[in-house]
Amino acid sequence: MGYQALYRVWRPQQFIDVVGQEHVTKTLQNALIQQKVSHAYLFSGPRGTGKTSAAKILSKAVNCERAPVSEPCNECAACRGITDGSIPDVIEIDAASNNGVEEIRDIRDKVKYAPNAVTYKVYIIDEVHMLSQGAFNALLKTLEEPPKHVIFILATTEPHKIPLTIISRCQRFDFKRIQPQDIVGRMSQIIEETGVKCSEQALHIIARAAEGGMRDALSLLDQAISFSEDEVSVEDALTVTGSVSQAFLGRLARAIYEKQVAEALQVLDELLALGKDTSRFIEDMIFFYRDMLLYQAAPGLGDSFERVLIDPQFKELAGLISQEQIYINIENFNKTQQEMKWTNHPRIFLEVALVKLCSQDRGSGSGSHVPDGQVQDLLGKIGELERQLQSIREQGVPAAENVKTAPAKAQRINKKAYRAPAGKITQILRQATKQDLQTVKSRWGEVLEQLSHQNQKSLAALLNEAEPVAASSAAFVLKFKYDIHCQMAMENDRFIETMAMILQQITGHRLEMAGVPESQWQQLREDFLATQNQDSTETDRKQDEDPFIAEARKLVGDELLEIKE
Repeated sequence: MGYQALYRVWRPQQFIDVVGQEHVTKTLQNALIQQKVSHAYLFSGPRGTGKTSAAKILSKAVNCERAPVSEPCNECAACRGITDGSIPDVIEIDAASNNGVEEIRDIRDKVKYAPNAVTYKVYIIDEVHMLSQGAFNALLKTLEEPPKHVIFILATTEPHKIPLTIISRCQRFDFKRIQPQDIVGRMSQIIEETGVKCSEQALHIIARAAEGGMRDALSLLDQAISFSEDEVSVEDALTVTGSVSQAFLGRLARAIYEKQVAEALQVLDELLALGKDTSRFIEDMIFFYRDMLLYQAAPGLGDSFERVLIDPQFKELAGLISQEQIYINIENFNKTQQEMKWTNHPRIFLEVALVKLCSQDRGSGSGSHVPDGQVQDLLGKIGELERQLQSIREQGVPAAENVKTAPAKAQRINKKAYRAPAGKITQILRQATKQDLQTVKSRWGEVLEQLSHQNQKSLAALLNEAEPVAASSAAFVLKFKYDIHCQMAMENDRFIETMAMILQQITGHRLEMAGVPESQWQQLREDFLATQNQDSTETDRKQDEDPFIAEARKLVGDELLEIKE
């Protein structure tokens, strides 16, 4: 007999050989032992995860001469006949090429006949989602109430294309992608029994390239064995899978981190000279940074890594690159990957992306180097300013006594704390409506965007934690989280005028602005509500009062008026 591919020779013959699908195999084994086998099953999941193999194993188990058993014996005539395809009672149908109504009607007509050689007649319909709508309709009744000697097993990679009327008539089992370590374990068993020499790291590379499919992994392993001479090496596995060596990925990541443009472009040239595909390369880089991010967040999740093996070089690099930089790199590579799909020169986009990543955060392009001493002085001043600002926010006093810059201004701010214009705010609240407030809130994002577009970043910073809390047709109340921000905004005429112009441009009419710190807003709101309740009570009392008493009250006043029943 001619040579057979590994995935055919090592096709699972028992449930125990179906790797990574214990949630399916255990359920089926329990059903076999308890003799509770259903009349219809639906196996769904990605390619190469064992759907058709599990279907054939189930067909052998229900027809095994030693039944009820949890595993087929593979020794009796029924098991051997189903394995080699000589028993006609187990029918495998490819729905991709037999998707018409006539084929399903033929099945429906033959279902009623009893099996010839075994106990159950089993129909395995692969890629069942390829059936036409008419074929599904023809299958409905037979699938719901088949004869007692018939079992249907439907397999598909796209269950969303199957009508719900079909799914509801089956027991559904979802096969999942096989984990890389499970694939490596199965391949290790195979190469051990076949006597092939293979590097452990090469197996990991093949397993990760298979993307959860055992059949894909065995096909790649078969190809790597044919490509290699005496032993399947890491380089052989990289060549067969088209993947990029982790050493190259690490070199490129370090070059980007150290802003070495020449080194990054050199690595790219070496990879392309080896025949690597640009799309596969950029995908490997995205997964490399993704694995680095996962390693920084949860080092114990080694099984979730897609492209890397944890070695000292990777650990060192992961300790250097910050998470913020990883986000930026992934975002840039992902954007470049999208652009590469629509161009005939993907290498150019890749080179531009590398130059851009290596050149970021370098300043305005002058290329001048700031001495370390000046950098330390600037960092010290920035830290001092941050501490002073934090102190002003919390206490309203400078953070340090030796601060020499602008002490008079700081003291003026502290001596005269900002008081919100209570009368103006009360007037706005009297005329405020929910609709007006909703109008301002819905366009608030546009206001902030306009400020940014007009290069008013210092003004926009004052609104970082501010929000409109009340509005009328002519004005609105803006609440600030910090008193100092409110004071700086309300005492800045340019800020007030700019806000009025932007709001007029966006809403179509000019709105006056009244600022209030969060610490004062609650009290102002409570006072207004109390006044409103008092006015309402007074109005109700006057409406219920006798008209003669009301007239007397107008003439002499409340102090001289005495009412007796």
